[in-house]
Amino acid sequence: MKTYIHPPRDRWAALLARPLQRENDSIRRQVEEIVEHVRQHGDTALRELSSRFDGVEPTGLAVTEAEITAADRQLSDELKTAIRQARENIAAFHAAQKMEPVRVETRPGIQCEQRSVPIRSVGLYVPGGSAPLFSTVLMLAVPAQIAGCREITLCTPPRKDGTVAPEILWTAQLCGVTRIFKVGGAQAIAAMAFGTQTVPKADKIFGPGNRYVMAAKQLLGLSAVAIDMPAGPSEVMVLADDTARAEFAAADLLSQAEHGPDSQAILVTTSAALATAVETEVRKQLARLGRAEIATQALTESRIFVVGSEAEMVAMANLYAAEHLIVETAEPEAVAEQIENAGSIFLGHYSPESAGDYASGTNHTLPTSGWAAAYGGVNIDSFCKKITLQRLTEDGLRNIGATVERMASAEGLDAHRNAVRIRLDAMNHPEKPGCN
Repeated sequence: MKTYIHPPRDRWAALLARPLQRENDSIRRQVEEIVEHVRQHGDTALRELSSRFDGVEPTGLAVTEAEITAADRQLSDELKTAIRQARENIAAFHAAQKMEPVRVETRPGIQCEQRSVPIRSVGLYVPGGSAPLFSTVLMLAVPAQIAGCREITLCTPPRKDGTVAPEILWTAQLCGVTRIFKVGGAQAIAAMAFGTQTVPKADKIFGPGNRYVMAAKQLLGLSAVAIDMPAGPSEVMVLADDTARAEFAAADLLSQAEHGPDSQAILVTTSAALATAVETEVRKQLARLGRAEIATQALTESRIFVVGSEAEMVAMANLYAAEHLIVETAEPEAVAEQIENAGSIFLGHYSPESAGDYASGTNHTLPTSGWAAAYGGVNIDSFCKKITLQRLTEDGLRNIGATVERMASAEGLDAHRNAVRIRLDAMNHPEKPGCN
């Protein structure tokens, strides 16, 4: 990790640039070709792309009931217990997000309402390449069920032997999801966006993924399907003062670096001594990781910044808009109050990002690549749409009619004005016959 000591503010944006931002054009072109191939050729394209990218010749795209049943025998009781506990915590937090309908009388005789309606059909993407992220099943399927989505489809890449990781299958079954397909990458997003002979079309697609998955979601989100948010390679920023422990901060940085070679980990600290100690700890802990090679690649695009004050730490955090923001300072709540841009914030020395990834209860499907400046993470509302209703009585229309007429006239929309005028005339001259 390269260290920068008191970098000038006019260089912050360049120094904080994500690695994938420099490769977007090439990726977009490749994804456009994949998406069009799936749109035109459906299942045939999915099989061809699986062979090309995953090295798998699938005999069937859909996971069978027998495969789901067999997964139960492949997991230890200890892991099942852990997954169940995580599910309980995630369900508790997301169930608490459900809101009552809103009803407001804006004027006498004018009743306005808002109610939440679940999206009927949702598609869930679960990364499953070098690390099958069965925790993502919990993060997406649990709130989808709580919201009341009727149709839930899950796509995940097959392993080299053509199967899906049993952890993903067992967790999906625990969450009531049985429509599972062995399709990964940008082609999976295209399949759920368009629908194929086997994979059903979804109204909205959820889930994290690599840069190709993110590019496919953004491309298809323009025309074919709704998406949760841009969620690509994982990233973390750690804010730390001289109360932080170097081994904790190093472990947090590495927990993101091991996700993939295009992940990014950033340390921002007011302590030069801590910066040096963290760099030493990163090397020490890296040597013991099973995914050290992947983490090492990610660290080449990761950074350590030494800044002059807590205010500069906050300013850098708001500029970067991290997916995960860990605040390891003496008063983390005070720092968090000043944060405007972050996917999820972890407060204090004993709140590792991995707790949120798995079992604390918050959702780990979060905006990356700076999109936290405009998006929040997945929640119950992500799986719902808000429908508004209004009912006006005769008195209600009288109370607002002149206002609507004047505004419609000012915009030159005569039919809008007439829709009100005709009703007011009918109320003022009830003796005139109308259609009943």
